[in-house]
Amino acid sequence: MTDTATTVGTLDQNEVVFPHLGIDIHVNSTAFSIGGLDIQWYGLLITLGLLLAMIYAFAQVRKYGLNPDRFLDAVIGGIIGGIVGARAYYVILEWDTYAGDWKSIFNLRQGGLAIYGGIIGALLVGCTVAKFRKVRILPLLDIVGIGFLLGQGIGRWGNFFNQEAFGRNTDSFLGMSGGQIQNWITNSYPYTSYYQNFGTAMDASQPVHPCFLYESIWCLLGFVLLALFAKKIRRYDGQIFLLYIGWYGLERAFVEGLRADSLVVGNVRISQMLAILCVVASVILQIVIGLRVKRMGVDYRLYKDTAESKALLAEYDQQHNKSAAKSAKADTPTDDTADSEETPAEEVPAPESESAETETNEEKES
Repeated sequence: MTDTATTVGTLDQNEVVFPHLGIDIHVNSTAFSIGGLDIQWYGLLITLGLLLAMIYAFAQVRKYGLNPDRFLDAVIGGIIGGIVGARAYYVILEWDTYAGDWKSIFNLRQGGLAIYGGIIGALLVGCTVAKFRKVRILPLLDIVGIGFLLGQGIGRWGNFFNQEAFGRNTDSFLGMSGGQIQNWITNSYPYTSYYQNFGTAMDASQPVHPCFLYESIWCLLGFVLLALFAKKIRRYDGQIFLLYIGWYGLERAFVEGLRADSLVVGNVRISQMLAILCVVASVILQIVIGLRVKRMGVDYRLYKDTAESKALLAEYDQQHNKSAAKSAKADTPTDDTADSEETPAEEVPAPESESAETETNEEKES
C-alpha cells in the first residue's frame, strides 16, 4: 500500500470526496424513476456515449467511402454484440459470484460490463454483419475505432456514480473516496480473488486512485487526436483502428496495474495482459503495413478513392433521390385534379366552337 498523509473520515453511502481538491458531493447511482423502475446513471451515460459515437460515425461515413445504410446495419450488430460481449466477459471471470443466481447475470443496472469484452463482442458481430452486407471491414474499423474512444470516455462516468473502477490507496492530488468505496474495501475486498492472489492491503480511511477518471481523460484526448489524424494524415485503411488499439491499450496496461478490482486468473490481470498484447500487435502491424504501403507508392489507394466505393455511393444517392421524389409527389396535389375543380368539362367552350365551324363549312360545300 502507498503511504498516505490524508485520512478520510467515515462517509455517507452517496458521499464522494476528492480531499486534495476540496470537493465533497453527494451522488446517487439512480438518476430518476419511471413507474417504479429505477433508471441508473450507469446505463444513461453508456447510452449517451453510444449515441454520440454513432452521431460522429454517421457524420464521417461517406468520407470513408461507405454506404450509410449498410454501415448502419453493421453498427447495430456491433452494439448488440458489444453489450453481450461486455457482460459475458465479466460474468465468466467472476463466475463464482453469479453461479448461484442466474437472474443477476442479466441485471446490468449496477455495472459489471468489461470494456475488453465489449470491444471483442462488437468486433465479432459487427464484422460478421458487415461481411454479409458487403461493407469493407478496414474503413469500417477506422470509423468505429474513433467512436469507441468517444463512447468509452463518456461511459466511464457511469463508474463514478456507481463508485467503482477505482484503484489502490494513493496520496495523489486526484485521490478520491466515497461511502460505497469505503464499504467495499472493508466488507468485500478481503474476499476478492485479487486480494487472495496478490495480498495487497487497502485502508478504507485513505483516498484511492480514480481510475475511471484517468481512463475517461485518456479516451477523450485520444478521440480528438485520432479524429485530427484521420482528417490530415491517414495513409491506409485500418491505420486509425490500429492506432486506437495501441492508444487505448497503452493506457489500460498502466491504469489496470493501479486497480484493486481487476479481473484476475491466478496472478495475471486479464485486461492488463490483453492491453499489452494490443500495444505490441498495434506497433508490429503498423510497421509491416506501413512499409508495404510505402513500397506500393501511388499504386495504393484508400477505399474511398476506388471505383467500387464511388459506384456504391452513387447508387445510394440515386435510391435516396428517388425516394425523396416519390415522397414529394405524394404530398403535392396533381394539376388535373385542380383543373377539374375549377372548370367543369361541360362549360369548356372550345370543343363546341370547333364543332359549329365544321358544320358550317359542310353546309357551304353542299
